[in-house]
Amino acid sequence: MRPAAVAGPEPTPFWSALFTDRRIAPALGLGFTSGIPFLLVYATQSAWLSDVGISLATIGLLSELTLAYKFKFLWAPFLDRYDPPLLGRVLGRRRGWIVAAQFGVMAALAGIAFGDPAHWLAWTIVFSLALGFAGATLDLVIDGWRITSVRPPEKQAVLSSWTEIGWRVGNLAAGAGALFLADRIGWRGAYLCMGALMLPGMVAAVLAPEPPSDRHPAQSARAGLVETVWAPIRELLARLGPTAPVILLLVAGFRMPGYVASAMAVPLFKHQGFSNTDIATVTKLFGFWNALGGTFLAGALIPRIGMLPSLLIGTVAGSASHLSLAYLAAHGGDGGAAFWTFAITVGIDGFAYAFASVVLITYMSTLASAEHAASQFGLMTSLCAFPGSVLAGFSGFVIERTGFTWFFVGTSLLGLPVALLAFYVWAKVGISDETAPHAVAGH
Repeated sequence: MRPAAVAGPEPTPFWSALFTDRRIAPALGLGFTSGIPFLLVYATQSAWLSDVGISLATIGLLSELTLAYKFKFLWAPFLDRYDPPLLGRVLGRRRGWIVAAQFGVMAALAGIAFGDPAHWLAWTIVFSLALGFAGATLDLVIDGWRITSVRPPEKQAVLSSWTEIGWRVGNLAAGAGALFLADRIGWRGAYLCMGALMLPGMVAAVLAPEPPSDRHPAQSARAGLVETVWAPIRELLARLGPTAPVILLLVAGFRMPGYVASAMAVPLFKHQGFSNTDIATVTKLFGFWNALGGTFLAGALIPRIGMLPSLLIGTVAGSASHLSLAYLAAHGGDGGAAFWTFAITVGIDGFAYAFASVVLITYMSTLASAEHAASQFGLMTSLCAFPGSVLAGFSGFVIERTGFTWFFVGTSLLGLPVALLAFYVWAKVGISDETAPHAVAGH
């Protein structure tokens, strides 16, 4: 069976849905909370680690603290199958897990806040790992709620877009907000404030409509551990059929160059002498609007040119944009225009990254079934993150030998084989925009 690209009935008008669909406002709030933890596990925290003198090699290795996001598919099936204790009776399966994960994020952020990475790095590592686990779980259950709240999959676009907008705002808070606060009240206060931002998301979870699938009784514990984990993988592979290996390989490689480059972006900015406030202004304030532009462009382009052409454009643009970071590494500190060189080059990279991310999210959402929504979407997001995350762990060692400029040239070249794979899938596998979308959902 051939999986489908995005197509189907006339989509819900994007802006009017904000006022007519009661799922949109909660989706914004839930997306906001899901956008906070990831940066605070490593990316924003790398600025803290740089401030206290941790070496680049160690900082690069600590990018592995985000590994929970790559292995979250291992516990995702249990979130699909079982209700959370106590909260499940009140809120239902997915909303109950959302609130439980939000509590976990708050506790882990408090633990990091009261640590001291300069003198006791192990403490920071332990609570960062806990934050990664809680944040990855929060992503899983919010994605599960989003996918099961809207069926069939061709109607996912509007809810996915508004959830992504909420995520961008949360990302802005965890990036620019945390950096601004760190310059003014210190890193401890910044992390405690980030924990408090989970509270609006808890309200959104309570107000969110309960997905129809959550009204069925929780599964019994009769299925074994292996069967619980394997069932959603088996269903996905069976549904994709012979095209499964090449499609999943494309998913695995699509964002690999971006993950590798992102691991050393903030250390590059610090190496160039930019302050936390400069970094926050460019990457988060300017970057927020760049990312929204990339999000809107992806939403407009996919229905017009098709899913696989959009994937090809996304991987080429996302990788080629790293050349702007290479230019910044070579020329960013030159002369009085250094700040604007910083802003323009980072803006190019951020716009392309956002476009590529939305294209991939849309594609993976159409491939997940309602029964195994969190499991299969989690599996694919883990798959797309794992190769880049592993390579990112060695990024500091590479830069110590090659310098920042050639490092980012190299990450750009990593995109060439991925682009060739996307072109092969488009040309040879035969995924068609005219294929019935509900084939993907298993209907």
